[in-house]
Amino acid sequence: MKRITLVITILLATLEMAAQEQEITSAITVFPNFQPATVYLTSGRKMEIPLANIFLKNGALLYMSGDDIKEANMKTLLRAEFGDKVYIRIDSMLACQVDSIGDNALFRAKIIDIKAYKQSRANSANITNLDLSYLTDTSASLSYNTIEATDKSELQFPIESVYFYRLDDQFIRVHERTLKRTLPKEKRRIMESVMNMPGFTWTNEKYLMMILEKIQ
Repeated sequence: MKRITLVITILLATLEMAAQEQEITSAITVFPNFQPATVYLTSGRKMEIPLANIFLKNGALLYMSGDDIKEANMKTLLRAEFGDKVYIRIDSMLACQVDSIGDNALFRAKIIDIKAYKQSRANSANITNLDLSYLTDTSASLSYNTIEATDKSELQFPIESVYFYRLDDQFIRVHERTLKRTLPKEKRRIMESVMNMPGFTWTNEKYLMMILEKIQ
């Protein structure tokens, strides 16, 4: 019994720590309110949009058309400016610049982490009628009933930061697999030396800038 209780305690603690580390929001847009934006299109055209925002579902530009909210065709978009905040279209999402070294830079797009959201919904269920019955000395069966604990009117969305490098005028997804495919062997070794540093993660912008500095 103690062994199973310990496992459950560790699992719940781990889930709680992970939730604390990840940004959580109840919003579905980057900005709390729709606001004016200057949009630049691939055709060279410049547009002033009175009310616009960025959709956290996929990083797309949203804009008001009458009483309707519409999603822009991202293929026609180059960048969008919200006041002093500049967002560049990379792949199919809008990303803002985090920092730069010369002409190279790190960009970040924020989207809802759908996988983590579904997992958090599953983990938000209250466990009731917990029954542990030992099958052998080393294994046990676990049966339980669940009830939904989260009010659907108070949804909380975990946010995933997606990073890109602008490196030699090309945009590259900041991911170990992508960078290994892109970088020559010598620069891959340099990248791996940073990856082996204590505390490194692919969401720590300090380490991401360190990699950018070393591979440019």
